[in-house]
Amino acid sequence: AVGIPRGDYVVKVNNRKVLNGVMEVAGVLDPADPEKFAHERGIVLRAIDKFDKFGDAGVRALIGAGRMDESGDFTKGAGLSDEQADTVMGFMNARAANNEGTILKLMTLVSGSAVGQEGVHELQSIADLLAAQGYGPDRIVIDPSVVRGLGYYTGPVYEAELTFEILDEKGRKRQFGSVAGGGRYDDLVKRFTGQSVPATGVSIGVDRLLAALRAKGRIAADTRGPVVVTVMDRDRMADYQAMATELRRAGIRAEVYLGNPKNFGNQLKYADKRNSPVAIIQGGDEAARGVVQVKDLFLGARIAAEASHEEWKAQPAQTEVARDALVTEVRRILGQG
Repeated sequence: AVGIPRGDYVVKVNNRKVLNGVMEVAGVLDPADPEKFAHERGIVLRAIDKFDKFGDAGVRALIGAGRMDESGDFTKGAGLSDEQADTVMGFMNARAANNEGTILKLMTLVSGSAVGQEGVHELQSIADLLAAQGYGPDRIVIDPSVVRGLGYYTGPVYEAELTFEILDEKGRKRQFGSVAGGGRYDDLVKRFTGQSVPATGVSIGVDRLLAALRAKGRIAADTRGPVVVTVMDRDRMADYQAMATELRRAGIRAEVYLGNPKNFGNQLKYADKRNSPVAIIQGGDEAARGVVQVKDLFLGARIAAEASHEEWKAQPAQTEVARDALVTEVRRILGQG
């Protein structure tokens, strides 16, 4: 519905328990003392999270002695031995041609870890549910490279990536990458309440998503900003918020001016900066009479720039309407009714 057909995206799923199992097998996680090796694990996590950027060799360097970038800057690594690094990289490269093959590889990697095996069984359950719902590997895949950088995740983690390419300002092919991500975080609520509460969530990078759609020409760029409800009296903010809510419920973008309302000219300058098509004005007098002033900002600007005095008088850019006709009048100006 948003303009991203199948083939232009993939949802990647992993489980932090599996990663913990790999860490345990690699000797950088002690179930009896979770704080032990915490520093090294943090480096490994961040390195894995940069797999798409640095590749196999770059990640191996970061989890080992360290990595020197093209500028000559050196980043100290986690200090893992070659054998430990092999275990971690085996995890990173466990992705197979299908979800079942990936799960089998992961089960072998974490065979010596109870928490790792628990994570693999959870991934198997997710794979079974996906298959039952008809989500194939062209849409959702089990991918060990997804770790999500935040430390509070405790189970499944996932990211939605756009797979189509665009050209950057230098004409180079680029992918937008992740536009959404999240996971399960059972212990996060406990930090604040003391209660153990299971939780899961996802966030969408809306700006990034819209930028990708615009780059592919899949979204019309409506340059009009929101209708701005101006503030004539601070004590009547509830009335102004009610107007904005009424407009929003009618499908019209709207916001209340939240700056200092003393200088009304600044409010109109703000509306102009936001490229607002309409400003709503209601002072005490208008409120007492049950009316609002609806100012067509685009028409006003056009009249000021082009019209003669007679045309200006014949085409007022500001109209007084009954309060209950607010939505109807704004729709008329916007060409929606």
